[in-house]
Amino acid sequence: MKLLIAFFITSFFFSVTWLGDFKEAASEASKSHKLILINFSGSDWCGPCIRLRKEILESATFENYASEHLVLVRADFPRQKKDQLSKEQTKLNEALADKYNSEGKFPYTLLVDEHGKVLKDWDGFPNESPEKFVLEINTIANDSH
Repeated sequence: MKLLIAFFITSFFFSVTWLGDFKEAASEASKSHKLILINFSGSDWCGPCIRLRKEILESATFENYASEHLVLVRADFPRQKKDQLSKEQTKLNEALADKYNSEGKFPYTLLVDEHGKVLKDWDGFPNESPEKFVLEINTIANDSH
């Protein structure tokens, strides 16, 4: 029971929102002076994408850091009919891929500044702990400000 209560408290305090619109993310990043993390994913077919989400991006370590320091954008490209996105979201994701992921890499994760300048990219699953992933982002964030 204590573990369940701790889980709900942690989830409540560190909930993060993944946006689907890069323009909205850039606007928020500009106002809050945060960096933007973009994650290109195939949520229902790409094994490394699912692993990245579960092991790193949904970890308490990452969510705690991201809630304070990052604006998050997910560009998902599901293949199964039941998981299809709206036409509007698909267009937004395709436009973002045209700009940042023209080779169609999955998973592909980028850290960009509020102007869209790429500061770091991770091609494939970053084979590291959530703590090391956050440390990398934090180091880049400190160097860019």
